Amino acid sequence: MKILIVSDTHGYDGNMWKAIHREEPVDMFIHCGDIEHSATELKQYFDCPVYVVKGNNDYMLRLPETERIDIAGHSVILTHGHRFNVYRNQDAMFYYGEENQADIVMFGHIHVPVVATNDRVTIVNPGSISLPRQPGSEPTYIVMTAEEGKEPVYQIKYM
Repeated sequence: MKILIVSDTHGYDGNMWKAIHREEPVDMFIHCGDIEHSATELKQYFDCPVYVVKGNNDYMLRLPETERIDIAGHSVILTHGHRFNVYRNQDAMFYYGEENQADIVMFGHIHVPVVATNDRVTIVNPGSISLPRQPGSEPTYIVMTAEEGKEPVYQIKYM
C-alpha cells in the first residue's frame, strides 16, 4: 500500500499537484492540515481514500480536527499539531499517540519533515510542500509504504 502524505500547502497547491502526479498511483492520500481551501477537489480527483484534517489556518473549512484511521493494521491518528506545542519539541505527539493507543501519529504545523520512533509510537510530519522551514528550504512530502504484518517504511521526498 502506497500512501502520499503532505501538509501545510497554505493554498499554494502547485507542488502538491506535482507530487501527486509524480507519485501516482497511490492507495491513500493524507493532508495534515493548513490546506486553506476545500478538500473537495482532492476527494473528486482520487479514486482512493482521502483524509484531510483541519489546521490552524483552515478557519472556515468544515474539516475534522483529528481523524483515526487504519493503515495496513496500524492504528493512525491524523492531526495538525498546533494544539500540542510542537515547535518546541514533539514529545507531546508521542504522548498523544500512547495515550490514545495509536501506533502512528501524523501531524503538520512545523513545516519541517520528521520521522521518529520511541518504543511505542512513530510520529510522522511530511514538512511543508509549499513553505518549508528546514535548512535548505526544499519543499517536502512523505511516501509511506505499508503492508499488513510489517513495519511501515517512510521516505521523505524533496521537490
